[in-house]
Amino acid sequence: MNGSTKILLCVTGGIAVYKAVALVSKLTQAGAEVRVIMSHSAMQFVQPLSFQAMSRHDVYYDTFDEKDSRVIAHIDLADWADLVVVAPATANVIGKYANGIADDMITTTLLATTKEVWMAPAMNVHMYDHPAVKANIQTLYERGVRFIEPSEGYLACGYVGKGRLEEPEKITELIMNRHARKQPLTGKLVVVTAGPTRERIDPVRYVSNFSTGKMGFAMAQAAANLGADVTLIAGPVGLSTPAGVKRVDVESAAEMLQAVESYFEQSDLVIKTAAVADYKPKNQATQKIKKQQGESSIEMDRTSDILATIGKKKAHQVIVGFAAETNDVETYAEAKRQKKNADYIIANDVTQPDAGFGTETNKVIVFSAQGKTDFPLMPKTQLADELLKFISLQQGWNS
Repeated sequence: MNGSTKILLCVTGGIAVYKAVALVSKLTQAGAEVRVIMSHSAMQFVQPLSFQAMSRHDVYYDTFDEKDSRVIAHIDLADWADLVVVAPATANVIGKYANGIADDMITTTLLATTKEVWMAPAMNVHMYDHPAVKANIQTLYERGVRFIEPSEGYLACGYVGKGRLEEPEKITELIMNRHARKQPLTGKLVVVTAGPTRERIDPVRYVSNFSTGKMGFAMAQAAANLGADVTLIAGPVGLSTPAGVKRVDVESAAEMLQAVESYFEQSDLVIKTAAVADYKPKNQATQKIKKQQGESSIEMDRTSDILATIGKKKAHQVIVGFAAETNDVETYAEAKRQKKNADYIIANDVTQPDAGFGTETNKVIVFSAQGKTDFPLMPKTQLADELLKFISLQQGWNS
């Protein structure tokens, strides 16, 4: 990390405050200059002296305690920082920031800064899932605030679930990746779809496919590592949210299309890795369909074609589609690219060993207006990084 990188760490009240002390240490060791503001609630868990020792700077906690009479502290700190990080970010500070409330040192500074702001939430699992908290997070995300999603595990309240502050090492790694040097996707808003969709037949049955979402989640993580603000729209999968990525869970093709359209206009790059069901039951039963004698059939309707829909709406966006094929890969993939008005189609033969659904590796061919490019068999995490660097280079985003 560049030694001149200045990070303002805002620490709000919660048991995870102790991790913030370690975060200051990790960031300082990485070469950053860190200054700390604490809320009065945070000071109930850890004393300012701990942060002072780690940062080697005075700790701020009172809006009216001006340590330098030549400047107004919260304005000076807001201007000084290259990056403002709120960790842990409680439901309280998220709500205040979303609604423009400035009643302490941290919230006045947040409203005064024009610099990039990251928030790392930490709270009880039910609080994190509360509609008001989710709405406040969405509001801030739309204003450009980046969120480092909490991890899952045992919480101080005794619950097990999502709400633990991400580990200091991981937060430091994300900051280093973003600010150590200009990344090709810095400032880009990237939307990734991943996993299967489920089309319900009745309350206990559905139509779906074998997609696990691994490739899509790898693409989302790689995009975040390359500096992008990433929204991951995920079908029903059993994967943890990539660090530094905003996740939206959906079930059906219709829900996925609605989610994609809600982010499409502001996006720069849309990567559609999801294996969306092509058909859905024409009539969804409200009660379980009982087994009957003889044959039975289900009348099906086509689902919405998400790639074709956004292809028609494309303005400045770069659109990347995936094609999982079993034969004539090149013919079908190039035809799909042209028909759907996609910039890139990434195709693979799912019948190939170690390159289909659920595997840890993949082997693909990228089709674009410039021709085709082969990527050999490699881990999906590595492939995602290689694909995004390739697309960035093609788009001139590396310069």
